[in-house]
Amino acid sequence: MAKQLAEVIRLHRKAARLSRVQLAELSGVGKTVIYDIEKGKESVQLNTLVKILKVLNITILLKSPLMDNLKHEGNEKG
Repeated sequence: MAKQLAEVIRLHRKAARLSRVQLAELSGVGKTVIYDIEKGKESVQLNTLVKILKVLNITILLKSPLMDNLKHEGNEKG
C-alpha cells in the first residue's frame, strides 16, 4: 500500500508541477518527509499525510464491512 500511495503522490505532485521542496513548503512539512513518502516509506504520521494530500487535492476513502453495513442500514431507515 505504501508503494501505491507513493506513486499517487508523486504523480499528483508532478501534474501540479511542484518540486518536492515546493510541496513540502505548501504542506508545512520537511522536504525529507516528501522524499521518504515518495520512496514508499511505510511509517508516516496521519496528520502529516493529510497535509500533503490536501495540497494535492487528494481524498482518502475509508472502506470496511462495518461501514458498508452502517450505510446499508441507514438507507433502509430513510
